[in-house]
Amino acid sequence: MNNDSFELKFWGVRGSIPVSGPEFERYGGNTSCIELRHDGRHILFDAGTGLREAAASLAKEGVRDIDLFFTHSHYDHIIGLPFFNAIYDPRVSVDLWSGHLAGKTTTRQMIGQFMRPPWFPVEPDICRAEMSFRDFAAGDTLKPHPGIVIHTARLNHPGGCIGYRIEWSGRVIAMVYDTEHVAGQLDEAALALMADADLAIYDATYLEAEMSKYLGFGHSTWQEGVKLAKKAGAKRLALFHHAPGRTDSELDEMQRDAQKSFPEAFVAFDGQSLQL
Repeated sequence: MNNDSFELKFWGVRGSIPVSGPEFERYGGNTSCIELRHDGRHILFDAGTGLREAAASLAKEGVRDIDLFFTHSHYDHIIGLPFFNAIYDPRVSVDLWSGHLAGKTTTRQMIGQFMRPPWFPVEPDICRAEMSFRDFAAGDTLKPHPGIVIHTARLNHPGGCIGYRIEWSGRVIAMVYDTEHVAGQLDEAALALMADADLAIYDATYLEAEMSKYLGFGHSTWQEGVKLAKKAGAKRLALFHHAPGRTDSELDEMQRDAQKSFPEAFVAFDGQSLQL
């Protein structure tokens, strides 16, 4: 890959729990994990089950420096971390970032709480990589490396969640998940993150017809994502965090419906790579 190339890859696009079976083959069943790469830098967002395959790819390429940002620490966004082989490699440096529990739990504490018996056989002290734990608070602007600016905001999700706006080499990517919208109100935090973005990634777990059943679960719809993308002037919209029972045919239908209102909308799938 040349230095001018800017790539985004979806390693996991499912929400809540991983799934498998013939009805999920095309869009995939791994939970949330997204990679951004440009000019030798690799930044991952979330440690769902897709992280295992991301790790294998990075290892094959000999990548030694990795940043991993958490949106939050519900199971589907962290369960892949103990299977992220990079953290056991003494040649690798990993920076881990979180802000959804600011003032309550540090990034180091968060990882130590779930990566230990009786939930996992070993604790983080078995890791051999050079691991740095980076804490921040919603609203902070982060500069993890020269030329990379990441704006953060709190999203509407039980227990807290961080939305990210990544500005890097003239590109803007907005990650707005997990979040629940309020009917009739456009979310100002989401609009700010998505403003004029080259790509907005949005929580499309439910359909509008399902929202009354799932109020309070902390998720949104493709219909709301389209409204926000239009208002914010986003160029493309990736529908993400698919409900575990949403089949390939149902996601095909979602994409067709979304594109009637916003032609540059698409349903993300495991392994999908975008050149931005």
